[in-house]
Amino acid sequence: MKVRFNENKEVVEAIKEGLRRTGGYCPCRLERSEENKCMCREFKEQIADESFEGYCHCMLYYKEK
Repeated sequence: MKVRFNENKEVVEAIKEGLRRTGGYCPCRLERSEENKCMCREFKEQIADESFEGYCHCMLYYKEK
Protein backbone atom coordinates (compact mmCIF):
# COMPACT_ATOMS: atom_id res chain seq x y z
CA MET A 1 0.00 0.00 0.00
CA LYS A 2 1.26 3.45 -0.94
CA VAL A 3 -0.26 6.93 -0.66
CA ARG A 4 1.07 9.52 -3.08
CA PHE A 5 0.16 12.93 -4.46
CA ASN A 6 -1.95 13.20 -7.61
CA GLU A 7 0.31 13.03 -10.67
CA ASN A 8 -1.32 16.22 -12.03
CA LYS A 9 0.88 18.98 -10.59
CA GLU A 10 -1.70 21.70 -11.37
CA VAL A 11 -4.32 19.90 -9.25
CA VAL A 12 -1.82 19.44 -6.41
CA GLU A 13 -0.85 23.14 -6.42
CA ALA A 14 -4.50 24.28 -6.55
CA ILE A 15 -5.46 22.06 -3.61
CA LYS A 16 -2.37 23.07 -1.61
CA GLU A 17 -3.25 26.74 -2.15
CA GLY A 18 -6.80 26.01 -0.98
CA LEU A 19 -5.40 24.29 2.13
CA ARG A 20 -3.29 27.37 2.90
CA ARG A 21 -6.36 29.63 2.56
CA THR A 22 -8.52 27.42 4.80
CA GLY A 23 -5.95 26.70 7.48
CA GLY A 24 -5.53 23.06 6.51
CA TYR A 25 -9.20 22.17 6.00
CA CYS A 26 -10.27 20.47 2.79
CA PRO A 27 -11.04 23.29 0.34
CA CYS A 28 -13.64 21.05 -1.33
CA ARG A 29 -15.87 20.94 1.75
CA LEU A 30 -17.92 23.73 3.26
CA GLU A 31 -17.84 22.61 6.89
CA ARG A 32 -14.70 23.37 8.91
CA SER A 33 -14.48 20.46 11.33
CA GLU A 34 -11.75 18.13 12.54
CA GLU A 35 -13.04 15.38 10.26
CA ASN A 36 -12.42 17.66 7.26
CA LYS A 37 -8.87 18.63 8.27
CA CYS A 38 -6.39 17.32 5.68
CA MET A 39 -5.79 14.34 5.60
CA CYS A 40 -9.53 14.01 6.20
CA ARG A 41 -11.23 11.28 8.19
CA GLU A 42 -12.93 9.91 5.07
CA PHE A 43 -9.58 9.29 3.34
CA LYS A 44 -8.00 7.86 6.50
CA GLU A 45 -10.84 5.33 6.55
CA GLN A 46 -10.28 4.61 2.86
CA ILE A 47 -6.57 4.05 3.56
CA ALA A 48 -7.49 1.53 6.25
CA ASP A 49 -9.74 -0.33 3.79
CA GLU A 50 -7.48 -2.88 2.11
CA SER A 51 -9.79 -3.15 -0.90
CA PHE A 52 -9.85 0.60 -1.65
CA GLU A 53 -7.70 2.10 -4.38
CA GLY A 54 -8.28 5.63 -5.61
CA TYR A 55 -8.22 9.35 -4.92
CA CYS A 56 -9.25 11.22 -1.82
CA HIS A 57 -12.30 13.50 -2.06
CA CYS A 58 -10.36 16.56 -3.28
CA MET A 59 -8.05 14.54 -5.57
CA LEU A 60 -4.84 15.58 -3.74
CA TYR A 61 -3.85 12.06 -2.68
CA TYR A 62 -4.04 8.68 -4.37
CA LYS A 63 -3.95 5.37 -2.52
CA GLU A 64 -2.39 2.48 -4.41
CA LYS A 65 -2.86 -1.12 -3.34
